[in-house]
Amino acid sequence: MTAQTTAVRYRERLLPGFGFFGAWLLLIPATALIMMPINKQAAIPVAIGMYLLVALIFVALSPVVEVRDGTLRAGRASIPVDLVGDITPLGSDALRDAIGPGADARNYMVVRGWIHRGLKLEITDVDDRTPHWIVTSRKPLALAEALKAGA
Repeated sequence: MTAQTTAVRYRERLLPGFGFFGAWLLLIPATALIMMPINKQAAIPVAIGMYLLVALIFVALSPVVEVRDGTLRAGRASIPVDLVGDITPLGSDALRDAIGPGADARNYMVVRGWIHRGLKLEITDVDDRTPHWIVTSRKPLALAEALKAGA
């Protein structure tokens, strides 16, 4: 057997921030209040379990953006980086326009509302009808560098 090594140039899981999980802490007293009339002894453990379940769901469903072995993977889709043309960093306002009023319905988007920066990637594949990928990232410049280095 031979060991395969894969060169990961960039990897980011688009998790919610700590403030998001902090706000969800309000789920504990809300669940406990609902459970109190049913079973006082189980109210707190069920409330904590409910919070942990919700947190686990958000972590498990957060997409991954990764550049590895010449391929960009964003969410469930992947594309060779040599098919990525112009890379445009998007600040908060530009991202809002790219996914809102200026959006093209053919674009592929991996967008999370709690991340306010990203990249607009031109797709140069003539067989692909998707003109751009819009990908949110907390470190869009590092992602852009990884894409350029992987091409």
